[in-house]
Amino acid sequence: MNEHIAIYGGSFDPITNGHLDVLRGTLAIFDKVIVAIGTHPGKKGLFDFDERVALIRQVIEEEGLSAGSVEIVSFDGLLVDSAREHGAKALVRGLRDGTDLDYEMQMAGMNEMMAPELQTVFLPASPSVRTITATLVRQIASMGGDTSPFVPTSVHTALRAKFD
Repeated sequence: MNEHIAIYGGSFDPITNGHLDVLRGTLAIFDKVIVAIGTHPGKKGLFDFDERVALIRQVIEEEGLSAGSVEIVSFDGLLVDSAREHGAKALVRGLRDGTDLDYEMQMAGMNEMMAPELQTVFLPASPSVRTITATLVRQIASMGGDTSPFVPTSVHTALRAKFD
């Protein structure tokens, strides 16, 4: 049997309820999901790579998702190269609005030119999570705001620990 593998790339700094929504949708379609955390040597995130991995694993466990169906990796180059390396046949992208769609369509076109064997799959965000971005979550947390409506409980706790 051929396993259907998708790769879901992003910074996940931190993982939000929006990311989780897309991950759930991806797991409903594919046998395995590679969560690819983008790392860039010149760009420092709020959470380091190991902290992001730990948070994602904790969220997967807390949400009762099939941990065996999710692999977490890092990538520092092109997502299409990481997809090939891990045997993925699809790139999954979440969409919040028309602005995302315009940008993601450009990206999908470029990715198709570089890796025609890969399909880009767009998953629309559920209405309850469409406004959430990791950037806004970090800003709210840095100003002492309540991030609990936007992130899983373990992430909210980790954000509070970062800024307390």
